[in-house]
Amino acid sequence: MDFLSAKQFIIRKLQTELPSNLPYHGIHHTLAVYDDVKQLAASEKISSYDQYLLLTAALFHDSGFIHTYQNHEQAGCEIARQALPNYGYTPAEIQQICEMIMATKIPQSPTSHLARILCDADLYYLGTSKFYDVGQTLYQEFLDRGIVNNEQEWNRIQLNFLQSHTYFTQTAKEILGPQKAHYLSEIKKLVSGYAA
Repeated sequence: MDFLSAKQFIIRKLQTELPSNLPYHGIHHTLAVYDDVKQLAASEKISSYDQYLLLTAALFHDSGFIHTYQNHEQAGCEIARQALPNYGYTPAEIQQICEMIMATKIPQSPTSHLARILCDADLYYLGTSKFYDVGQTLYQEFLDRGIVNNEQEWNRIQLNFLQSHTYFTQTAKEILGPQKAHYLSEIKKLVSGYAA
């Protein structure tokens, strides 16, 4: 597998073809997930071969936004299936990559260790100091698309999401879990002040 050429291909594609009105799901998100995958994979002691599969999945996981907002994971798999054979990826490797991508669909449903790492990297920010800044970009994206109409709706969605979300890897549970729990209590307090 020629990972570096595949990486170059998808980064160029994301830079030139992603819609510009994605304040959260832009290329900056993909690159952040890529970096967080690296960090988690090192802590979780993943082999270098598996790391390449995982990093490929990270780079392609939101590429489907090029074509669609709904079911973008499926569209991302189609892009991976078309592109990756050109870089020496086998059908079995591409299948594994697509399974990881599909696991990131909310609610996340990872069935392998690699998919668990990708899912945790995808929502890494929930347990970091970037929680409010990154959350603001998702709020803006949801507003633009009519998914929410105001901040109260957004905070209710955030509360439900944080209550149902779980980190899957031991590393994420340890290093991100406590901070995420802190934000959950803050949002809970905020929402409890809203009129029913």
